[in-house]
Formats: sequence, structure tokens, C-alpha cells
Amino acid sequence: MKLVVVSAGLSQPSSTRLLADRLAAATTRHAGAEVEVEVIELRDLATEIARHLVTGFPPARLAAALDAVAGAQGLIAVTPVFSGSYSGLFKSFFDVLDKDALTGKPVLIGATGGTARHSLVTEHALRPLFSYLRALVLPTAVYAASEDWGEEGLAARITRAGTELARFMAPGGEEAPVAGGAVPDTDTAAAIAPRSLTGAITSVDPNGGFEVVPFEQQLAALRVE
Repeated sequence: MKLVVVSAGLSQPSSTRLLADRLAAATTRHAGAEVEVEVIELRDLATEIARHLVTGFPPARLAAALDAVAGAQGLIAVTPVFSGSYSGLFKSFFDVLDKDALTGKPVLIGATGGTARHSLVTEHALRPLFSYLRALVLPTAVYAASEDWGEEGLAARITRAGTELARFMAPGGEEAPVAGGAVPDTDTAAAIAPRSLTGAITSVDPNGGFEVVPFEQQLAALRVE
């Protein structure tokens, strides 16, 4: 299995890269098969990304990074928080990614910031972005403020998020182990989150057939005779 990690940290060392590495380690630790991890540091591709935005043609290093994301079985995407949202470099990378590259791909999102006040950035910025790209965004997102490092709560969130990604990446129906040695109830992303005929995630298996009851009929059934 191929896992690609996209880190938009700008400094060295970077708390964003540290969070990305810990998420990747948690994923590989709970995967049921060998996982090849490739890390893409966007700071090293900043010039190439800007050139691609202007010319429409990606330089070789950027093209290789885009191909790696498109070909991965899972993606971890982590950004620092700038002005209450993801960084411009992070957004620019996904702006030049093919619009279909993330369709149905499990994506674990994370962010870092100086204060806990930005903790909802994963929900109001990152999750809508990847939902628009038709990715399968995992339930657990991880935000790490400066004061979170070394705290037990952050480690628990990282473990839970990595376990979820490993579960969705499990190939050929193999079950990935989770924390504590337990085994997931379902073994593939399709079983966990089946899709309706329109492509929306649903709790109903479309292969089994189901009846859509008009809303007016449902209201009528609630009326008191």
C-alpha cells in the first residue's frame, strides 16, 4: 500500500511536519499490510507550484508529487493555520491537482497553530475543501496547538486518526488491527461507507435496493386520526 503525506510547514524543524510524521507512524503501526510512505514537503515545491499556476504546466518535481498523490491508497494532509484557515501554499498545491485525483480516496486531515482558538479550522476549512474534491474525509481530524505537544490527549487523537486511515486503506478485504488488538466490524471503505446511486455516502447498501418514501407521505403517516 502507498501512503502519501503532504506537509505544508514552512520552518525547519516544523511542528506541521512533526504532526504529519506522527500521523503516518500511527497509520503504518495499525495497518494490516506493509505500507510505503512518501512525504511531500510543499516548502520545497513552492516555486514550482507558482510556476504551474501561471503557465499551466508542472515542472518535473511537482509533476512527480502530483502523480504520487493521485496514485496513493491513502493521503495525510497537514497545514499550519494562517489567518484562520489553511495556508496559501497548501491550497495552491491542491488547486493544481487533477480534479478527479482524490475521488473516493481516504484522506486524514490535520492542522497546527499557536492557539487552541483555531481548532475548528479542520472542520470549517479543510473538511469542505476535501469534500469538494470528492475525497473520503475521515471522521477524526487532528489539530495541534502549541500547548498540545506532550499532552496525552493529542497522542490519543493521533492514534485514533491513524487507526481510521489504516482501516480504510486495508486492501482486498483484509482487516487492519486497531488499538488494543480489536478488529473493525467492517473491513473495507466500501462496506463502512457505501455510496448511493448519486455518489453520496449513505448507510443503505444501494445493491440491496431501497424505496424512497416521499416527504408528504411521511408527514401523512404522522397525522393523528
